[in-house]
Amino acid sequence: MNKLVKIHARPRLKSPVLLAAWPGISNVATIVASYLEKKLGFKRLGEIQASHFFDPIGVIVRDNVVEAPSFPQSRFCYWKNPHEDGSDIILFIGEQQPATNGYELANLVLEVGMRFSIKRVYTFAAALTRIHHTEQPRAWAVATSREVAEDLGRYNLAQKRNLQIAGLNGLMLGVAKERGIEGVCLLGEVPMYATKIQNPMAALAIIKTLAEILDIKIDLSELTQLANETREGMKRAAAEAMGEYIDYFTEPIWEQDEGDDDEEEDEDEED
Repeated sequence: MNKLVKIHARPRLKSPVLLAAWPGISNVATIVASYLEKKLGFKRLGEIQASHFFDPIGVIVRDNVVEAPSFPQSRFCYWKNPHEDGSDIILFIGEQQPATNGYELANLVLEVGMRFSIKRVYTFAAALTRIHHTEQPRAWAVATSREVAEDLGRYNLAQKRNLQIAGLNGLMLGVAKERGIEGVCLLGEVPMYATKIQNPMAALAIIKTLAEILDIKIDLSELTQLANETREGMKRAAAEAMGEYIDYFTEPIWEQDEGDDDEEEDEDEED
């Protein structure tokens, strides 16, 4: 194993798949990975030495004492499927995408998965569309081969011919294809005008699809509530923004009437 990788456990995993996620547009991938980790009860597996990929730009001072430099975590955990015929899962979560050496990092992540004989890699991302924030987002899918893409057809997923997946959530699939590992990216629809807002609605669409593909059960009530609250918050923000727009670019009719009355009074005085 590469010296940059530290493994803390040696679990025996059956037909495992690798899920990998880094922060991206609307934080969709991170929401998916964090929710899965929380609800399924993953166990610690290992981590990648972050100092090789990240340079600290400062330090934290607490009570006038300087703390040691901190780095974004790049960690692995695992979950054993309780069903005999189900696949176990290795989950990788990167807290930040490195500015350089992303290709090397993607290869390291994949090597850990290959050590446990993974059969497929899944990543997650946002699909920017003209969807309105009040609409229910769909899940899209892309794959590293036509065979895998055709297999995904039975899950009623939207499949686009041409698109680009930026960052490591996309690059990871390219690395998997280079090394002969099946790869799938599940994307949740996100409005083009709301890319800087967290989108649990898109994450929910992805998790529902992933649970169906992997045949796992997961409590979605908490994420569903968050999605509903976020959607309502976006509705309120949009209504307030529209109100401010109208106030700025229009003049109340009573102010116009007052102006007319003043002109009439001036005319009467001249008479």
